[in-house]
Amino acid sequence: MQQKRTGEAANVHRTKAGPITEFIDRHYRHFNAAVVKDAADAYITHLNNGGKMMVTLAGAMSTAELGCSLAEMIRQDKVHAITCTGANLEEDLFNLVARSHYERLPNYRELSPQQEEELLSRHLNRVTDTCIPEEEAIRRIERIVIDEWVQAATKGDRKFPHEFLFKILRECHLKKFYEIDPADSWMMAAAHKNLPMVVPGWEDSTLGNIYAARCMTGHISNVHTVKSGIEYMMALVEWYRRETNESSIGFFQIGGGIAGDFPICVVPLLNQDLVTEQVPEWGYFCQISDSTTSYGSYSGAVPNEKITWGKLRSTTPRFVIESDATIVAPLIFAKVLGW
Repeated sequence: MQQKRTGEAANVHRTKAGPITEFIDRHYRHFNAAVVKDAADAYITHLNNGGKMMVTLAGAMSTAELGCSLAEMIRQDKVHAITCTGANLEEDLFNLVARSHYERLPNYRELSPQQEEELLSRHLNRVTDTCIPEEEAIRRIERIVIDEWVQAATKGDRKFPHEFLFKILRECHLKKFYEIDPADSWMMAAAHKNLPMVVPGWEDSTLGNIYAARCMTGHISNVHTVKSGIEYMMALVEWYRRETNESSIGFFQIGGGIAGDFPICVVPLLNQDLVTEQVPEWGYFCQISDSTTSYGSYSGAVPNEKITWGKLRSTTPRFVIESDATIVAPLIFAKVLGW
């Protein structure tokens, strides 16, 4: 017999629940599991009330193939903006064009330094248990994106890092290399939606390193062809100011670091630094993190700390799920999608 539900979650509107949703509702009742359910239900409520959601991606979520669920979230308008590291931006494309060349190492904890050097000699770049093949993934993308950078520099055209990759995807420059269903690429979904994107610190990504190298060799004539982090922040300010005129914006943070800290600061920037008008704080907050709360840690900081910085209010629905995002994020997305 289905139990009667009370409180905020009882008002959540959804179609008939799929098997994953039913499993979560039945089994995820306590501790971290209960927070997974509560955060997902509050996400749904936020959307049903006309709100929008920014998702932030730290870590290596693209290599973890989060696109299998995130792409559908984008297509179904459950995600309205993304902030991600440069690594997540490019690694979704690496997986798109080179998946059959990836190697998985279940015993990665047992590798000796000599075995790690052997992987290097084979041009396999390890991310935990997964090795990204340099030639089939990185160099394949490099050759195409450098052409775009050079053409833009020659014309005096400037774009954000993600805009160059969106253009490549929309114009099907990578299509002959696809090794997965493009429906499982979140970058493909974002490109076709022209989803608002922020990529702070792009320079420390593989493609960012390649761009810097080509500027130093003179292959790219204008170092400013790719727009900067300050310009990303200014664009984010305009987006947040515009969107909050009509909607409450939620913040779904996967991991910590710059992917989370950069965009959440837009509210105090507007309210305390720009001070031309007051905007509402983020209307929902959830962080999935395995970082323990410790002295000075941003990734491990509890949401209440963000209230003191003017990012959240005491009334903002707030959730922290202390777990592995590669496990938790797809479950939450599945529940939001009604799977």
